[in-house]
Amino acid sequence: MIHPTRIKQLNANRVRSGDYVVYWMQASQRALDNHALEYSIRKANEMNKPLVVFFGLTSSFPEANERHYLFMLQGLQEIAETLEERGIPFVLQQVSPERGLIEISKNASLAVTDRGYLRIQRQWRQYAAQHLRCPLLQVESDVVVPIETVSQKEEYTAATIRPKIKKQLNTFLTPLRSESLQRRLSHHSFYSIDLSSLPKIISHLPIDHQVKPSSVFHGGTSHAVLLLDRFIHQKLPYFSELRNDPGKEYCSHMSPYLHFGQISPLTIALQILKTNDPNTEAYLEELIVRRELSMNYVYYNTFYDSFDGLPDWAKTTLAIHKKDRRKYTYSMSDLDLAQTHDQYWNAAQLEMKKTGKMQGYMRMYWGKKILEWVPSPQTAFQIALSLNNKYELDGRDPNGFTGIAWCFGKHDRAWQERPIFGKVRFMNDAGLTRKFTMNEYIEKYPRS
Repeated sequence: MIHPTRIKQLNANRVRSGDYVVYWMQASQRALDNHALEYSIRKANEMNKPLVVFFGLTSSFPEANERHYLFMLQGLQEIAETLEERGIPFVLQQVSPERGLIEISKNASLAVTDRGYLRIQRQWRQYAAQHLRCPLLQVESDVVVPIETVSQKEEYTAATIRPKIKKQLNTFLTPLRSESLQRRLSHHSFYSIDLSSLPKIISHLPIDHQVKPSSVFHGGTSHAVLLLDRFIHQKLPYFSELRNDPGKEYCSHMSPYLHFGQISPLTIALQILKTNDPNTEAYLEELIVRRELSMNYVYYNTFYDSFDGLPDWAKTTLAIHKKDRRKYTYSMSDLDLAQTHDQYWNAAQLEMKKTGKMQGYMRMYWGKKILEWVPSPQTAFQIALSLNNKYELDGRDPNGFTGIAWCFGKHDRAWQERPIFGKVRFMNDAGLTRKFTMNEYIEKYPRS
């Protein structure tokens, strides 16, 4: 059963007597536990129509590069194979997604899509809804609890959103039943990109080719499921104790796959709950409460990707201390090249550049140091966001925008006032060495 609050009709059009149903897959890039896909199959079966799944491969997504595109295409390659086994054609076209949907839906009875929270994702769906001749139904599939069901406003902290989410979990933490498509499309004339050679596709895309693919992470739902299984059996029992230790490897590595929609938070949560491990609550706090707080932020705050999106108290205190003397100052180039005096910060930057992901505790420290070393808080914010979006596989994402904003005071409280930071939370290298054996971390990411 797909809860009705997940479903929203984006225009007032009536179902047409077309030849098929279209599922516009964009945010939820998977066949497993995808509410939008399963809803599309159900509607196609009710109407005795075949189903076509469409994906628009745009080369103009903000700040995307070769690293992001290869990871995404690896996932799409797997989707195409999985859908083919289910008798559903997967049409991949290099086109702006909303315009591609309009074209492929000319003979469609109905179009269904998943939900995205970023500005560009919302603009795509709004444009498509206005220009389609058939209905466009949006099915929310990348959060456990639908965002507007949780709250009708921007939440101040995790403490304010947590009880609102928790009272809904029994309703939404339920398995999603998969249906078989009853009528298959016998033939179609839709052009689709051949996914047999991903390097060839990448080489022809007019994107940033300077950031090379990760040598650690491979895209696709099957890889996400393997990593999740490894986490549950090898790391979950130690998660609460060791998750913050930079020298250890006790995180789940789910964030790149969640970013591209290659795994559902529902899949993860249900598998974690099966374990009855005492660390379950700590992990689900991050997966559901913290992650869905970030969705709330980017959905309700117009300025989620800028300094202006911060709370007033943070902007005020940073403005007061803007001219405080800084012992060290670094340019964007210095930071990008990991050329600072701080060996821990350099290791974090190198980890991100080489692997496409940064250890969670170090990402907080990394962002705080940029605030400390760049004279303008506004410039520091933009540098941190730019580097995060450039190298992280889970950058350009509600979690990424929120994580950077947290370093500057978002979803936090005012602390004791100090130079440069004002009342924004402070972190330093002494705290790292006091809590962790940092040599284990810096030895992993030496300068080449």
